[in-house]
Amino acid sequence: MASYNGLLAIVPKQQLIAILLSKDFRLILLIILNKETMASKYDLVVLGSGPGGYVAAIRASQLGMKVGVIERESLGGICLNWGCIPTKALLKSANVFEYINHAADYGITIGEASVDFSKVIQRSRGVAEGMSKGIQFLFRKNKIDAIMGTGKVVAKGKVEVTDADGKTEMIEATNIILATGARSRELPNLPIDGKKIIGYRQAMNLEKMPKSMVVVGSGAIGVEFAYFYNAMGTKVTIVEYMPNIVPVEDEEVSRQLAKSFKKSGITIMTDSSVEHVDTNGDLCKVSVKTAKGEEILEAEVVLSAVGIQTNLENIGIEELGIKVEKGRVEVDEYYKTNVDGIFAIGDIVPGPALAHVASAEGIICVEAIAGHEPEPLNYGNIPGCTYSSPEIASVGLTEKAAREQGIEIKVGKFPFSASGKASAAGAKDGFVKVIFDAKYGEFLGAHMIGANVTEMIAEIVVARKLETTGHEIIKSVHPHPTMSEAIMEAAAAAYDEVIHL
Repeated sequence: MASYNGLLAIVPKQQLIAILLSKDFRLILLIILNKETMASKYDLVVLGSGPGGYVAAIRASQLGMKVGVIERESLGGICLNWGCIPTKALLKSANVFEYINHAADYGITIGEASVDFSKVIQRSRGVAEGMSKGIQFLFRKNKIDAIMGTGKVVAKGKVEVTDADGKTEMIEATNIILATGARSRELPNLPIDGKKIIGYRQAMNLEKMPKSMVVVGSGAIGVEFAYFYNAMGTKVTIVEYMPNIVPVEDEEVSRQLAKSFKKSGITIMTDSSVEHVDTNGDLCKVSVKTAKGEEILEAEVVLSAVGIQTNLENIGIEELGIKVEKGRVEVDEYYKTNVDGIFAIGDIVPGPALAHVASAEGIICVEAIAGHEPEPLNYGNIPGCTYSSPEIASVGLTEKAAREQGIEIKVGKFPFSASGKASAAGAKDGFVKVIFDAKYGEFLGAHMIGANVTEMIAEIVVARKLETTGHEIIKSVHPHPTMSEAIMEAAAAAYDEVIHL
């Protein structure tokens, strides 16, 4: 009231009323009163900044949305900071060390090489940090707000964010995407303590190189770390419950990798399971059940690589009644959950838990939100890559799966031992295997193992997307000498037209 009387002393009453009722004054007052609310309202909020979350955010910004991304650790998520990128940096160090150790095979004489393990780890962490800064740049470029803290959906269109100090903030959004990813799966008899029994995060950040390691599980994570540590000088044993290592791959690929690994000194135990681990002594005593009985293995470190577990806890799933089946959020073909305005992508939904899948899902999801009509993702044409040495890459049906479906097929296989480029590079292990429908020539699948095959698989993915036939692959001129011409040769082998076999 004092302020009002003070204003009257300066400004006549009639003029003051006119100011208070003016459009400009009301607009300014509205902005002042709603400043905090307006700053926290978004068209889209994404929980998680991994390859699903940050890609979805950028695409949404391109489509004109105001976007906020909530992240509790580092931008880029697990893949960029603790998965895809830093592991490839580690594997590159292993490649270089192997090249040096085999320099004499190429006519080059050098002194004895040694590993500075801490610097190998530092390089990997530096690569990850650089990529995370790249995401920060992309967020600034696309005017995306990075909201650091832990997010929880508390109601439709409302997300509560708790920062590192425990302070909370309410964020409002028309649409919400859950992209919270996954973590290492823990078995009851293999609890991760971070020191003697470790997961993938600890495996890429150990203080010193262990002299011995047991790797439990032989999926992509298991065999990549098995290769890395073996190449660095660790004695490695792989324990796999299934009959073959990399069990999701074509059986011939599995056998070839086992052969290559054994040649490099890795011990492989298939049809075996770890029953328990005694960590009381200096060395872990690993009890392994095999077809011949129980065997005790000793190792400094045990790496649990038995898959992943989705991050669904404490993000509002139960409170909002979002449907979950077998640990994955149920979504439609555009990633909408059963709750309006809430979507989910990436590792927490059904489908392959792969970075490139999450990115594709994120783009489709936001384009649908924006009113576009994106083509649903074809999960039958998703490439899988394993970056061990030799590398593995595959897409589509395996030979076994095709035969089990009753499809009459043509199979072609071309070994890298017959490839001029592979021979010149000293990388003759492996092959390309292709599978076609015998009646129509449909490209059903491809399975590769060898040097650089992860760079070659995209040709097959595009060919299958374009419904390319076997004969069209054969008649497409491939450059010589390259590793990729093995694809053409394998296709020719399927139709009894191969030249170099």
